[in-house]
Amino acid sequence: MAATPSAAGSPEPAFPEDAIEVGRVVDAWGVKGWIKVQPFASDPQALFSSKRWFVRPPEEADIRQFGTKPAASFPCLLKVTEAKEHGDGVVAQVQEVSDRTAAEALRGARLFVGRSSFPTADADEYYWVDLIGLSVLNRQGEALGKVVGLLDTGPHSVLRIQSDEPQADERLVPFVSAYVDDVNLAEKRITVDWGLDY
Repeated sequence: MAATPSAAGSPEPAFPEDAIEVGRVVDAWGVKGWIKVQPFASDPQALFSSKRWFVRPPEEADIRQFGTKPAASFPCLLKVTEAKEHGDGVVAQVQEVSDRTAAEALRGARLFVGRSSFPTADADEYYWVDLIGLSVLNRQGEALGKVVGLLDTGPHSVLRIQSDEPQADERLVPFVSAYVDDVNLAEKRITVDWGLDY
């Protein structure tokens, strides 16, 4: 990973090529500079997998939602000293933030972690980000389309599959062993028990 010099002359790590957005700063937490983060996954292990969170400023819609503008010198990296689950989110203390005012200035910040730092998934478990873009074929070898996203229904996830055919409806296939025969990440392919006319 390349590094670029910071204003102080010490090298800053470059934004990872495999960066995945894992959460947003939603507010300050307490008076000692902790931040409250809303993770994008129900299991926030990706946030806990790295002590370095890369930062991008809020997007325009987020600036309106949080009612704040990003600070002029928005940090590009937050070095996490402590992070823990709190309610439906995560709270963290980072080296770059020492008080509540500085933490509030981060509201809306987008947090990224390199995919390579994610914890290794168990057998037959997959990160959503690894499934998006995979081709989906049925048992007969017929192409159903590509995974464009997933839905979390609580008990299980559902693959959102879009065909290359113009104006084709999106297919929804439950991501459970009853319908999913094989996931081959190396070949970027998922095989399912699903007909073209379902």
